Amino acid sequence: MTVTATSVGESAPMPPQPAPTARRGRLVRILPAVAAALAGLLLYVSFPPRTLWWLALPAFAVFGWVLRGRSWKAGLGLGYLFGLGFLLPLLVWTGVEVGPGPWIALVVIEAVFVALVGAGVTAVSKLPGWPVWAAALWIAGEAARARVPFSGFPWGKIAFGQADGVFLPLAALGGTPVLGFAVVLCGFGLLEIVRLALKARRTAAVRWVAAAVGVLSVVVPLVAAFAARTLVGDKAETGTVTVAVIQGNVPRLGLDFNSQRRAVLDHHARETERLAAEVAAGRAERPDIVLWPENSSDIDPFVNGDARAVIDRAAKAIGAPVSVGGVVTRDGKLLNEQILWDPLKGPVDTYDKRQIQPFGEYLPLRSLVGAINEEWTSMVRQDFSRGGQPGVFRMAGAGVGLVTCYEAAFDWAVRDTVTAGAQLISVPSNNATFGRSEMTYQQLAMSRVRAVEHSRAVTVPVTSGVSAIIMPDGKITQRTGMFVADSLVQEVPLRSSQTPATRLGVLPEIALVLVAVGGLGWAAGSGVRGRRAGDV
Repeated sequence: MTVTATSVGESAPMPPQPAPTARRGRLVRILPAVAAALAGLLLYVSFPPRTLWWLALPAFAVFGWVLRGRSWKAGLGLGYLFGLGFLLPLLVWTGVEVGPGPWIALVVIEAVFVALVGAGVTAVSKLPGWPVWAAALWIAGEAARARVPFSGFPWGKIAFGQADGVFLPLAALGGTPVLGFAVVLCGFGLLEIVRLALKARRTAAVRWVAAAVGVLSVVVPLVAAFAARTLVGDKAETGTVTVAVIQGNVPRLGLDFNSQRRAVLDHHARETERLAAEVAAGRAERPDIVLWPENSSDIDPFVNGDARAVIDRAAKAIGAPVSVGGVVTRDGKLLNEQILWDPLKGPVDTYDKRQIQPFGEYLPLRSLVGAINEEWTSMVRQDFSRGGQPGVFRMAGAGVGLVTCYEAAFDWAVRDTVTAGAQLISVPSNNATFGRSEMTYQQLAMSRVRAVEHSRAVTVPVTSGVSAIIMPDGKITQRTGMFVADSLVQEVPLRSSQTPATRLGVLPEIALVLVAVGGLGWAAGSGVRGRRAGDV
């Protein structure tokens, strides 16, 4: 055997280098995944407390681009990445006091719905007019998320990010489903316009038809939004009422905000009495009604005589009926209750919260959760019971609808309060357990959307802020800071007419779900396949 040595000065052979085309191929393969996650993050940035509502449009344009024409399996994965990019930062407040476990578990589950939407969009993306089918699929995903599991979790509906946007009047036309559909349709329409502007392989006739679909997907929602502005008004129809929103603040942040007996109640009574002194001195307008937040009485006034005396004294001082939030036990049931407290008669009516929060007010799968972490079960020692009827208090002749905190996220819980006779809406809340997170601002935006949806003034009394008064056109006229004691007093209009959204109820959502099902059926029947490599 002959061995040939490498001559002096001769370099050893270099290992083979990957061709530039191979590197580009790998980048092309990972680009959709990165783009999907970043598009989800962009959608999150469009939500409050930021006022960048318009970023939802490019977010859905990019989402449509990464999905269009791919296989359903690819759509499932890309949709999941989009959902994680959106929901992980949006819902980070859910782990403020309990750690990252529940937050991540919630997002992992909720992102599954977005993944299924992604798979559906890939199926309809080659159909004529695909932006319409795809936008309807998104709303169908929101509809499912609002109902399952554990009675649903609608937080993160696209409509709730549009309180400052031009599309907001559409809430009065068809509620959150129509508002959300318009935004998503517009985003997919933008993609279609850009895609066709960059693509020249099609015949002229096909290009013009597809371009028309893209343009209409943008123009029609915008025109409809401007036309719907006629449905939005803040004029009084059945008189006015002067409301006082009380924010008493809490002694400390976190889950143990009410660990000091009667402290929260004393704070709210003290702020009410301070306002009464301002009224007596002529420095504040006298309110007709007074609204306290959820959990503003940290002990049961039906059981504890000292709590009853404190509320009585505050109501007499202000000389007006007070809606008090309390946690009460009745017939062995634990209830999150609003109590109508008359300054002369005491408690005369109650409303029990109907949509209670899983893992916050009751614990599903208690034995399983306890096996994972016993501390979580100790946080919810006894499950709250649900109320059965919508709450409308008659206060100074006005019908005041009660939508307690978490209920504001659910379309049905707000609507049936209005149909039961609410002339204005109060959303008493307690956000003290979420600190200074974005949760408060996200929930405030929901109340603004509800004001337009049902053309009602909305008051938001919160234990620790941000409390606010919102006109029927969605504009905030007064608001407090966070973790301060304060009160807001203002004359607001009473309204009794019903918007198309109120009258139609769930019908627009059903119609959009049927459109989504029809698109999937058409795609399945026509045997639509994934796009070829290089198809943009």
